[in-house]
Amino acid sequence: MRCNCPCPDGHMSRFAALLAAIPLSFCLTGVGAAACAGKNLFDQYPPDRLAEVEAATAAVPFATGNFWRATRGDEVITIAGTYHFDDPRHDPAIKALTPHITSATTVLVEAGPEEEKALKDLVARDPSRLMITEGPTLIEQLPPELWDSLSQAMSDRGIPGFMAAKFRPWYVVAVLSIPPCAMAQMVEPRGLDGMVIDAATEAGVPVHGLEPFDTVFRIFDGMSEAELIDMLQSSLLFEDRSEDYAATLADSYFAGEGRKIWEFMRFESYGMPGYTRDQVDAEFAKMEVALMASRNRAWIPVLTEAAAQGPVFAAFGALHLSGNEGVLALLQDEGFSIQPLDLY
Repeated sequence: MRCNCPCPDGHMSRFAALLAAIPLSFCLTGVGAAACAGKNLFDQYPPDRLAEVEAATAAVPFATGNFWRATRGDEVITIAGTYHFDDPRHDPAIKALTPHITSATTVLVEAGPEEEKALKDLVARDPSRLMITEGPTLIEQLPPELWDSLSQAMSDRGIPGFMAAKFRPWYVVAVLSIPPCAMAQMVEPRGLDGMVIDAATEAGVPVHGLEPFDTVFRIFDGMSEAELIDMLQSSLLFEDRSEDYAATLADSYFAGEGRKIWEFMRFESYGMPGYTRDQVDAEFAKMEVALMASRNRAWIPVLTEAAAQGPVFAAFGALHLSGNEGVLALLQDEGFSIQPLDLY
């Protein structure tokens, strides 16, 4: 299973973003606060390929838009698809969303304050969730040329090779999804999710998690070591343009086109050596089930049960919105009417 993209909620879910940040303050060395200066790759994308990406995006239900309202009788769920990293472009959104947050009976997020605390406590008690505490390190597991590339990529992020060698492969993939220029802000990442939590907390609105705090572990525990190493290897294929991919992701999110980056990365992956289109499509479908669809299905009863008690505000990664098994389509299947929320 390959996973190449720093997606709005691909392998870097809110939980994975939090986990990537928890120990980083202890292992980053010499990381400056350089601003990212990546280029939007769509600006130079071949027109025929761009047309294919846009057609694939348009074929997916609810492919565009970050803010929505679901209603079923008296039940109301206001939904914000989020981007998990800090960006000043969040400011107008949180200002417009705050009245919806403060008037809610409940705010639901991927990882609320209780889940964040439980996550940190677990990592403190059991470092083996993130680190290789016994057995061969990555230096011993990986071919020399792959380790050399990985060691350099982690060093560029301020993480010494001797420490990176002890990271579990899935955790390395999570860290690699953050370009070197953005590492400094990961010590206390907030993103739009964190801003929603802050607004709710200040207003005294209860904040709860949509899923158990150990969800990210269960996702990656279900993958074989070979799959995880494959993910790591394919992530490194895009290392030389990590800032550009990050810029493209962010610009797409703020344009309300989160699904477009997923389809874009699919088309980028078609060019990987040794893979056919059918193989890439099959692996992307597998990733979508593991990382999004299965979680979406588990969230629906949480959302609907909360909505039965009063208006709900829900915030989660934007990529969970789209698709036949996206949250919006699943709520529609439950009898909810779905409308875009015009914030501005």
